[in-house]
Amino acid sequence: MDTAEKVNYLLERPKILVVEDNDINRQILCGILGDTYDLLEAENGQVALDVLEEYGEEIILIMLDIIMPVMDGYTFLSLIKKDSRYAGIPVIVSTTNDSENDEVKALAAGASDFIRKPYRPQIVRHRIESIIRLLETAAMVNRMKYDRLTGLFSKDYFVKLAEEVLVRNPDRKFDLMCMDIKHFSLINDMLGHSTGDHLLRLIANWLQQIAEQENGICGRISGDVFAVFWERSIAYSEALFDEYIEKLNQEFKRCRIYLVFGIYEIEDRNTSVYSACDRAISALETIKDEFVRNYAIYDDSIRRQKLEEQGIMDNVEAALQNNEFVLYYQPKYCLKTEEIVGAEALVRWQVPEGKLRMPDSFIPLFEKNGFISQLDQYVWAKACALIRKMKDASEPLVPISVNVSRVDLHTPNLPEILNKILAEYQVEPELLHLEITESAYTDNPEAVIETVNRLHRDCFVIEMDDFGTGYSSLNMLNEIPIDILKLDKGFVQNNVQDDSRNILKYIISIAKQLKLCVVAEGSETKEQVDKLRELECDQTQGYYYSRPLPEDQFLKKLKENKAQKGV
Repeated sequence: MDTAEKVNYLLERPKILVVEDNDINRQILCGILGDTYDLLEAENGQVALDVLEEYGEEIILIMLDIIMPVMDGYTFLSLIKKDSRYAGIPVIVSTTNDSENDEVKALAAGASDFIRKPYRPQIVRHRIESIIRLLETAAMVNRMKYDRLTGLFSKDYFVKLAEEVLVRNPDRKFDLMCMDIKHFSLINDMLGHSTGDHLLRLIANWLQQIAEQENGICGRISGDVFAVFWERSIAYSEALFDEYIEKLNQEFKRCRIYLVFGIYEIEDRNTSVYSACDRAISALETIKDEFVRNYAIYDDSIRRQKLEEQGIMDNVEAALQNNEFVLYYQPKYCLKTEEIVGAEALVRWQVPEGKLRMPDSFIPLFEKNGFISQLDQYVWAKACALIRKMKDASEPLVPISVNVSRVDLHTPNLPEILNKILAEYQVEPELLHLEITESAYTDNPEAVIETVNRLHRDCFVIEMDDFGTGYSSLNMLNEIPIDILKLDKGFVQNNVQDDSRNILKYIISIAKQLKLCVVAEGSETKEQVDKLRELECDQTQGYYYSRPLPEDQFLKKLKENKAQKGV
């Protein structure tokens, strides 16, 4: 039990151990303290040790007589002060002896206070209350200094200590390293929060050992982010961090752990340690989705990226209001008839008096900060507006596929939001196909299945996008109610190789058994299209047939295609 837990226990009825060989004196103390505290009694030091073994750190304070049979107070005091489990329990020593030497000896042995007999109620109570107030104050300080779960320094105290080191050593070079656990939320979901907490404590101990070897300081910055501040003396390399990761995995055997490290080399002493932490975290975030690199050092390119991201976010609300986000549509073709049977809506950002921004430059940022939900709803409305336009003009009509981000899938009222948009434009749900990514499913399968089931009941057509890029098994195709399977372009562009073609054939055959329509993305050559047709893939989209097109060009292409096919 740490100091903070002891203070929490004080809110109940704290236990005080009274070690006194005289029955009358024990009764007197029980009378003085019994209304406020739970009292445990022991007639000598040996019995007191047995009581400590039973109740351990539940005991908040010990009242100890010095002169006792079997084991006297001095012996008992010396034993508990050597035991790390009990050394922090304050002890008030009592004796009938007026000798100052006894008081000095007791205090030197580790006693917190000294009381002479006979007991005077007000003095006893005030002495105990005073020590408990000190405990409360110490607990508050500890809560500020230390992280309760791991025992490492808290972020604020870590920063304070690091800044002090920098001030005292103006001519020495220091680095700040931050570490993050990849997919830590999945560990909590799959193995439980107790296992997640165990992993955090394991990492804390491991990092503390590394920091101590280098005379560094270690702290917990946030949930699964840790920091180490040390003098620049280590040659950073992939091999070094691989060694760190491997040692951790040898201890934690429940699943494979992947870590990423970000390093900020402190050159400008005007940069606060808080900023150094932020920059180290920015560095690790640049590789968090990679499996090739395990560390990154903050440099000007990362700084420029962060400034660019901030510039994007500063303008995004106005861009949405000004309709700067425009939709392009990439047609989907039936491989048997080469007829356009649908299209995927893809968003672009038309910056005023600037070039067209492609989604890769802003979608990952929006997914990270949550703005993706607002953008998705904007896209859904624009797609429904196009469907409404096709219906009103009695033009050829095909369903439009739109993306549903993992953030959307965790929105409780997602079906209501979508149905409200459909009602506004009077569009049937079958005409607005919803694309979810395989990675969204692997993040939280149960939540995704529940949401998709609700959407299915509302007659939406569900497409699984980018299949083959995640880590889930083929069994997921049986678990999640989808209608269309979209194969990642990597399958298509490698299908000319025998091994890849066999895998693609196998996946398509399973999809057929499950009565799923299969759409292959990224077809760019006639050879790829011919192979897909040979493997009995249903549909494809890619540059071989068409790039994503602005709305007017898409409608023109759709009309021409339908006319050619006699539809």
